[in-house]
Amino acid sequence: MAPKTQKGGLQKKKHGKKNQTLPVPEEEMPVSMETLGHPEIFPLVLTTKTQELFNCRIDEDITDKKPYMLIKKVDIIEDLHNRAAVSDFHPVKKIVQEYPGDELLLVYDKDFRYGLNFYLIGTEEGKENYLNTSEVPEEQEEYKEHIPEDTYVYKPPISKPWISLGSEKEIEEESVKESTKQSTYKISRKRSEFGSRIKFSDQNASSVKDAYIECTTYPDKNFVITQLEKDVGMQVVPQTKDTNTQTKWTYPKNAATQYYPREFSEEEKETQAQSKNLIDFLNNVSVSVEIAMQQNEIMNAFTDDWKCLAEEEGTFGDKTDTHLKEYQSFTDLHNLVEKTITCVSWHPTIFGLIAVSVAVRLSLEDRVHFSGKLLLQPSLILFWSFSDPIHPQIVLWNITAHADRIENVKTGGSRSKKVTLKPMFLLEPDSDKETMYIRHCAVSSIESGHKKVITDIHWLSDTFEINRMGSVFENRSGICCQLVTCSADCTICFWDIRPQKASTPQPVEKKKEEMIEIPFDVPSTFSHLDLSWKPFTKIRLSKGETSLDHCPTKISLNGEHLFYKTQAQSKAEKTEDLDPYQNLEAGLANTLKPIDDFCTKFFVGTEEGEVIYTDWKMERDHETGRLMTKKPVNLYTVHDGAVHTIQRSPFYNDIVLTIGGWNVAIWKEGVTTGPLLQSCCAPKRYTSGHWSLTRPGVFYIGREDGYIDVWDLLEKTHEPAHTQNICITMITYITPWFFSSKQQFLAIADYYGTLHILEIPWTLSHPSTNEVASIDHFFEREVKHLEYVEQRRKIREQEKKDMELEIEKKKIKTYQKTKEQMEAELKMDYESYLEMERTVLINLGLIKVTDTRSYMDML
Repeated sequence: MAPKTQKGGLQKKKHGKKNQTLPVPEEEMPVSMETLGHPEIFPLVLTTKTQELFNCRIDEDITDKKPYMLIKKVDIIEDLHNRAAVSDFHPVKKIVQEYPGDELLLVYDKDFRYGLNFYLIGTEEGKENYLNTSEVPEEQEEYKEHIPEDTYVYKPPISKPWISLGSEKEIEEESVKESTKQSTYKISRKRSEFGSRIKFSDQNASSVKDAYIECTTYPDKNFVITQLEKDVGMQVVPQTKDTNTQTKWTYPKNAATQYYPREFSEEEKETQAQSKNLIDFLNNVSVSVEIAMQQNEIMNAFTDDWKCLAEEEGTFGDKTDTHLKEYQSFTDLHNLVEKTITCVSWHPTIFGLIAVSVAVRLSLEDRVHFSGKLLLQPSLILFWSFSDPIHPQIVLWNITAHADRIENVKTGGSRSKKVTLKPMFLLEPDSDKETMYIRHCAVSSIESGHKKVITDIHWLSDTFEINRMGSVFENRSGICCQLVTCSADCTICFWDIRPQKASTPQPVEKKKEEMIEIPFDVPSTFSHLDLSWKPFTKIRLSKGETSLDHCPTKISLNGEHLFYKTQAQSKAEKTEDLDPYQNLEAGLANTLKPIDDFCTKFFVGTEEGEVIYTDWKMERDHETGRLMTKKPVNLYTVHDGAVHTIQRSPFYNDIVLTIGGWNVAIWKEGVTTGPLLQSCCAPKRYTSGHWSLTRPGVFYIGREDGYIDVWDLLEKTHEPAHTQNICITMITYITPWFFSSKQQFLAIADYYGTLHILEIPWTLSHPSTNEVASIDHFFEREVKHLEYVEQRRKIREQEKKDMELEIEKKKIKTYQKTKEQMEAELKMDYESYLEMERTVLINLGLIKVTDTRSYMDML
């Protein structure tokens, strides 16, 4: 660490051929050695460059024999004029300008006697004293002057005879002496056993007698330690006294009062109307009245503020409570086969109605081994109701026709009115009847559909539809009629539930036969799709150079946030037509109207933990003319496991949440440099997640150990704000539901097939003031940070290239220089050889000295 100057400034200066960090004063006022008795001496730091300019180089111009040099005043002033504050003589500028002589004495301080490598003598008297005094006496004299008068001078001690003052007795008393008699043991063994191998083995200590001895502690009565000192702390406490009081109660009385308004007479009204004071008052306040009337027009003056303040009193806990309270749990007690929940969905308008899909709980090896038998087992979708948490309801997949039988209004306990369910098919515990399973309405074609398990499915928004090429048009039907699926067979398929071709009239006999085959409880809405439903376009995500494709697990499309609607919005959009899918052919004859500036790109998560940003639009191959999928726009390897959650924010259409492996990431559409936020590895693997429906900065993540992590970006961005245990096994699915401003729920499914319903506390359900703007500002700040990092990366890459180019140039120069040196050395060696040969020939008498020149010319 470099020493500090008077103002705390630090500068790096060179001393000779070695770089040293020396202090330099920052003020123009020079630092003199007046405190040491030498006011004419001013320490300086002269760099190598300055030493070369003034020919005062250490060990060359200045040596130990002559450690000083006279420098002209004019040269120093010229250096100050040229280099200004950069000049090493800048600290003594004032001394140089006021110096009376023409030459100043500069002395090399080899031992850093005054703290720096040089010092300047600022007076003529000091210069003469230094030059006229011999070197050795001057050093001794300066050394004496450095010692103040009151400085301690060391005097060696004088040996004296020792006189005992009793210290040897104290040493003898404090010394440890052995009081017990020592025992001597002799241990021997045969000489033949020395160096023999020893084999150790494990044995049970409790099964062998005297195998171990337990040495327990016990009090020894022979030694008693007496407590001589004890620290006791005391605190003065004021005296308290309990008292009570009771307000005096007075018995109530029934009382009544009657009043009538006091009115002016006609004469008084005329007098007041013609009053000058009233006219002046109205003229003065007319402007204020006009402003008040304008305010009444732009704001509701009749809002009950007290009612608004008491709006949140119905929620459990206080505003700082972040604990998820369990509201209810559902377990299928009638299905003994081990099942696990794969997906959960809330009914958008009916309170407490939840649909869950269940599957056989098998390991990966067992699922592969029994893959052929799994197709024979029924795949169930159970409907649970808050009104009956024990019996699941197995109903039609198209439940529109049964809406009147599902919905029912009840009043429960201290809570306000709730919409509950009246079961359609109630499984009685004591009944011996078999469970009634309802058949699906339609199934896709086996030949044209997916070849492996479907990992994700999404409805497209009712505002647009796409064609076979992937172009976007306005929705002609006005309902959600297209969906997209991804599968483990590395394909993404787009489907349409509307009939693709006009239906031709069929014979009456054939229709009767078909009506006989269709079960009575299955509506014929989607009968045209059963076993013939085919996707109208397929997408494969190629890995580029190889023939392999990416295996998608989850997808997120543009417009997905439109499905996040509150219950009030869903009820407001509910029409009298309970089944909008009765007439699917309506609107197909209308002309397709293209939608300009529609983003057709979407996010895809893969089994390898990759996040792909690609386009669903198809393009034709120039050689074959076939429709081909475009290459992915971006590919990021962020997660260390399969991506199981990829979801757009319900508040920002361009913000996407991805969860996979042991970490979570947040992306912004259009930012290609990477994720805005990427968490570190969690202690346990993440298994599911979901955005909050009411707070833009909150999302929930489930883990494989049964815990749930609640992230709040307003509170923390590097770790979860709250962690809570839900169950003892892996969480398989998470989905929230917004019922009202006072009540929100979170459905959590686990690996053992249990569905947990938790009530979300006030803190996690109600956004703070300007939370949407605050989170948006956070995302924008992260975007700027990524742009800055990308700029720095490009700068570093350019610097690296420049550095490599410079190193290459230096290598070329070094090679050329080495080549020239080698050629010069070879030439010198050759000339030496010729000289030696000439000498040998002269000594042998073969040539004469006078013939040497002609001999050299000949060579």
